[in-house]
Amino acid sequence: MTPEQITRALRRADAVARRAMAMGRHPFGAVLVAPDGETVLAEQGNIDTVHHAEATLARHAAQNWPPEYLWQCTLVTTFEPCAMCAGTSYWANIGRIVYGAEESALLALTGDHPENPTLSLPCREVFARGQKPVEVIGPVPEVADEMIATHRGFWESR
Repeated sequence: MTPEQITRALRRADAVARRAMAMGRHPFGAVLVAPDGETVLAEQGNIDTVHHAEATLARHAAQNWPPEYLWQCTLVTTFEPCAMCAGTSYWANIGRIVYGAEESALLALTGDHPENPTLSLPCREVFARGQKPVEVIGPVPEVADEMIATHRGFWESR
């Protein structure tokens, strides 16, 4: 994906996150982008504390596209995938992950909020333990502040 495609996809994921927030859910969003870097195959907002946007999207992708195709696709998400989401993406055979802001930035926003007990386990470390080379792009400084802005005030109001 080109830098422009990455920026567009991250902004679309952020729009999905804002829709999730409007439905009373945690403001996380993810999109699955086809090998052409443009076509959005699916999008998913957060559902609840165990049905994260990325893991739910990866499961849907695994049910609908062959692994060889998914290896050429990109899961684009507003924040760095947690260990559960990274693992699910790995098992779904999605070959590239792009995220806007780091999990450490999320921890700075959520603190010890019981609805988001952040794990200090970067997705690159999860993928490094696997047998296939998942490409990771992120954080993306050009849009990280936009991703973070969606969360400002959300966690304090819960």
